[in-house]
Amino acid sequence: MMALREDGVVVGSVSGGCIEDDLIHRYTSAHGAIALPAATPEIVRYGVWAEEAHRFGLPCGGTLELVLEFDPCAQTLMKLVSRLDAGELVRRTLQTNTGQVSLEAADETSTSRFDGQRLSLTLGPGYRMLLIGAGSLAQYLATMATFNGFRVSVCDPRLEYRSAWVMPDVELIDDMPDDAVIGFRPDSRTCVIALSHDPKLDDLALMEALHSPAFYVGAIGSRRNSDARRKRMIEYFGETETTLERLRGPIGVYIGSKTPAEIAVSVMAEVLAMKNGVNARAGVTVAEGKTMAYTI
Repeated sequence: MMALREDGVVVGSVSGGCIEDDLIHRYTSAHGAIALPAATPEIVRYGVWAEEAHRFGLPCGGTLELVLEFDPCAQTLMKLVSRLDAGELVRRTLQTNTGQVSLEAADETSTSRFDGQRLSLTLGPGYRMLLIGAGSLAQYLATMATFNGFRVSVCDPRLEYRSAWVMPDVELIDDMPDDAVIGFRPDSRTCVIALSHDPKLDDLALMEALHSPAFYVGAIGSRRNSDARRKRMIEYFGETETTLERLRGPIGVYIGSKTPAEIAVSVMAEVLAMKNGVNARAGVTVAEGKTMAYTI
């Protein structure tokens, strides 16, 4: 999705390349006034001919079809944004022959559809990440998550760790982690990651997260620490192997990481894989990678 303002300023993208340049050139003038065509939406196709595909950097034989919507209703857009901010999933349907837009509640199974006359897009609230522990690893991971569109919150009741936090755009929470998870109200676009290395902080928070719809729940630690955590949860808190199936640990994709920055890359890769519906087991997890390294 891309928004083009009358002076040529662009937010978002449709190809990351020449197509944006063509749209800007086509629909803005040298004086910054937008050259609007008819009010009804327009369908444009790029890459129909091999020469055009090459010009716009599209793979040979590939095409890109865009629906252009001119001067959309600001009031309807604000209603959409308000519903997304409230945590709703919303289906926005555009009638391309009239420009009429409707908004309705959607569910997780809704998909985007276009039949040539109606374009239906399911839009959801932004992805969120709750980190337990405000150490250096949390700062690297929070930075990467922010760049990937997550809204990040960090919980740490320890004043000495909170005092060293340097990222003003990240919400800092001083509650006990299990209370923070409850207050966070994780949904299907939420991940909860424990990074404190302190069982008193991590364990209860993880259990609250595991009984929520969060799409990713994990904790930092070695294989030995991860096994010990599972045993504690089963022995002292009544969890079972079944209820702990979703608990990731050790977290991350194995890349031989050792520094906090490299570990953050590993963890972020696994989070994004699960967010995008990729089977994390199709790659090499940290535990599997270390086992392979020691047996080669």
